[in-house]
Amino acid sequence: FGSSILLAFSCFDHTQMGNCTVNGATESSINVDSGSSRGTGLGSSDLLDNIMLLSDSYKTSHWRQYPPNTTSVYSYFESRGGKFDEVTFFGLQYFLKRYLCGQVVTKAKIDAAEKIVNAHMGLGEMKHFNREGWEHILKAHGGKLPIVIKAAPEGMTVPVKNVLMTVENTDPKCFWLTNYLETLLVQVWYPMTVCTQSRAQKKIILDNHIKTGCGTGMLDIAYKLNDFGCRGVSSMESAALGGAAHLVNFGGSDTMPALVLSTEYYSHSLDKCIGTSIPAAEHSTITSWGRDGEREAFKNMLTQYPEGLVAVVSDSYDIYNACENLWGKELKDLISSRTPPTGRLVVRPDSGDPPKIVVEVLESLGTAFGTTTNDKGFKLLPPYIRVIQGDGISYESMSTIYDNMLAHKWAADNIVFGSGGALLQRMDRDTQKCAFKCCQAVVDGKPRNVYKDPITDKGKVSKQGVLKLVKQQGKITTLCNGEGDATQDLLVKVFENGQLMKDWTFDQVRANSEEGLVAKVWS
Repeated sequence: FGSSILLAFSCFDHTQMGNCTVNGATESSINVDSGSSRGTGLGSSDLLDNIMLLSDSYKTSHWRQYPPNTTSVYSYFESRGGKFDEVTFFGLQYFLKRYLCGQVVTKAKIDAAEKIVNAHMGLGEMKHFNREGWEHILKAHGGKLPIVIKAAPEGMTVPVKNVLMTVENTDPKCFWLTNYLETLLVQVWYPMTVCTQSRAQKKIILDNHIKTGCGTGMLDIAYKLNDFGCRGVSSMESAALGGAAHLVNFGGSDTMPALVLSTEYYSHSLDKCIGTSIPAAEHSTITSWGRDGEREAFKNMLTQYPEGLVAVVSDSYDIYNACENLWGKELKDLISSRTPPTGRLVVRPDSGDPPKIVVEVLESLGTAFGTTTNDKGFKLLPPYIRVIQGDGISYESMSTIYDNMLAHKWAADNIVFGSGGALLQRMDRDTQKCAFKCCQAVVDGKPRNVYKDPITDKGKVSKQGVLKLVKQQGKITTLCNGEGDATQDLLVKVFENGQLMKDWTFDQVRANSEEGLVAKVWS
């Protein structure tokens, strides 16, 4: 299962991962037939697995720009603010295993990178590719990168304006390497931001379940926000990364590449069901029966899937007629005979104003199937029928839907959500103002604080000196200038000289992500 999906997207090619070591122990690479399904496009080229080319062009010239006798560059990554006042750190382990572990520098890759860089950079005779530096890494370190990376535990939620990761060279001749890797490492902004927003949506769902007297356990919450974003992202690698970030918080997903990344890169067994989906109709499977055949299309869904959950898009022609007559009268007995709690029809409106249409559908289904009232006075449909809203769902719109439901005394448990582009794509590096900056260098054997302090934007002032992430009086904060006890540092050494030093499991990531929530779904 995993290998077949892996072969479907070439950027996610484990053949380039090699053997990754964890604290000196070798983890065998995933076995994929390298000659089978790479295609003939750009993804078939090993150049996209060449660490020397996974950087911004101008960084190929930076090795000449540091002060003479520089031997160390120490840099850090942080969220300087943004949409949310805290971030949930996730995704670095993928980048480490996928791109940095093991031997990543070879003579063939040096030769290939040199040709591209020297053809690409500058217009004069000067050659900007640092061949001597990369050959030193190959000869002195066997092609493994001489850097050490410390990072916040994956899944940990950290207030903005705090250090999340530090990077430092371990070979004084490779001072230029630290920030050469910035381009690749900063891409952790994407899974981190997806994970952060998804967790914020989890808080909204928990809050509304509590307000309306509904449960907060795993089956109550884990499948309330489902990932429909695979088709709406920029690539299959994005789908895998963003989808895995969502799975930290929820168990519902239609993004299969996310299952692969979560299981292969975070030591999670498919047997433990990291993410699930259900049989569901799309418009083509309903409208292909013809306008006059909608009733038979609906009936076919109920009879093809007589047990368990099944979702049916119901707005192909007239959502009101579908709820009142087709579901509510003509097919009512087939629906009500399904065995709860898993025997359930999920009605899906897919057009109209979401806050308005959700309540209208609930009212129509409530009239047809009846309701019960819970201890807090909110209405619930029978357990064999629910509603999913998968159109127009975002962090912002979820609250407006809940607000209208509460105004009409509908309990939060009546609805689940599906979200696509807004969940996995409607964000960028500036959503959380992510940045990677040098904060200390060693020149002539002496450490010096390094920072920026632009007069035109004090929000971009960077931190100075060796950094620690600590908890003081119950609050996470960053200590600068080497202050604080190293034993209290929350940053964990995750990578050193080509070796993975810490291998987070997905269960650990999920447990970390729930710290600070009003209820824990996964435990």
